[in-house]
Amino acid sequence: MRNENQGTPRRTNRFWVKVAGVGLIAGLIGGGIAIGIGGAIQHHEAVVSTRVPSGSNRAGGTKVNKNKADLNGEATRAYNSVQGAVVSVINKQNVQQDNGILGMFGPTQGDNSSSSSSNGKLETASEGSGVIYKKSGNAAYIVTNNHVVKGSSALQVIMSNGRKVDAQLVGTDAATDLAVLKINSANVTTVAGFGNSNSITAGQDVLAIGSPMGSEYANTVTKGIVSAKNRTLKAGTDGTLTSVIQTDAAINSGNSGGPLINMAGQVIGINSMKLSSDNQGSSIEGMGFAIPSNEVTRVINQIVKHGRVIRPRLGILYTDLANISAKQRQSVLKLPKNVNQGSVIMDVKPGSAAQKAGLKKYDVITKMAGQQIHGLAQLRDILYAHKIGQRISITYYQGGHVHQTTVKLVP
Repeated sequence: MRNENQGTPRRTNRFWVKVAGVGLIAGLIGGGIAIGIGGAIQHHEAVVSTRVPSGSNRAGGTKVNKNKADLNGEATRAYNSVQGAVVSVINKQNVQQDNGILGMFGPTQGDNSSSSSSNGKLETASEGSGVIYKKSGNAAYIVTNNHVVKGSSALQVIMSNGRKVDAQLVGTDAATDLAVLKINSANVTTVAGFGNSNSITAGQDVLAIGSPMGSEYANTVTKGIVSAKNRTLKAGTDGTLTSVIQTDAAINSGNSGGPLINMAGQVIGINSMKLSSDNQGSSIEGMGFAIPSNEVTRVINQIVKHGRVIRPRLGILYTDLANISAKQRQSVLKLPKNVNQGSVIMDVKPGSAAQKAGLKKYDVITKMAGQQIHGLAQLRDILYAHKIGQRISITYYQGGHVHQTTVKLVP
């Protein structure tokens, strides 16, 4: 006989399995709903946070706060003390006019006609910068570059206040690329002073002031440092080697003739040139050069006094010993192996001071006025630091033997 209660436990187990399954499914469905709701909420928040709000703040409310920067810093004080003495220099030249009749086949000329002539009209040929350094009576003097005024038929100066005045050329010096102008002092209120360029050092702050790209940008100031105290370059229009100050203060066309000043407002150099590309055409930035103030003052004093620079001469042509091969130093110059610096005489002018002192071709000058000769520019600098009529000692090698002599300097 079958017991009616035998199937009860089995049915009960199946019931709880179904309950558990339903619960698990409900939990999964509920979790999925929760996850979906959470994602929707995050998406909504993202949309709301990036949506451009409607309306506008008609009341404004933005204001300018008090300037916390120091408006009277060291550089500003230096600039303000000098900028009134910085001018723009205008080089005016005669306009060339063709005398021929320009027709379909170009100009035609008669037997006695000239291809071009001046019509007397002056136009601006170039612009540069300058600095007023001296005021004496009703005259004021400006130093600038020789290449700024070269070829001029007339010169004008634009003062720092914008007033334009005529200028007279006092004199030039191609070797150092310097020139001096004279103007009426009635409008001059500021005169710049020179500092000792021998006392500068690499890394010190400097300012360059001038008219880059012309008088439209007059009294532009740029800041940099002294990159190097002595660099030997061909500074003059005649290719003369000279020592210059290298700076990374921005110098552009039109800055020529303007001052390079220290943070005390003293002129330590006259900006003269910059390197813009190397031999391969690569662009170069931050390499400007200025004529040292000690050289500037020596030259401009002579220009004002004599109208030109009168320099002592030895009467020789020379080159740097570094340009001579080791083999030629032994075979031609007969130099001891320990002599590796100096200037080699390549020619001696007959009747010159050098010839009278016993110097000959292929002699090697190693000292002048007690100073060791390290390069071409140094020999020139030592020589030009002396005056006509002075005697200067020279140590040199001739035929392998060291000698000393004294030379009387002549113009």
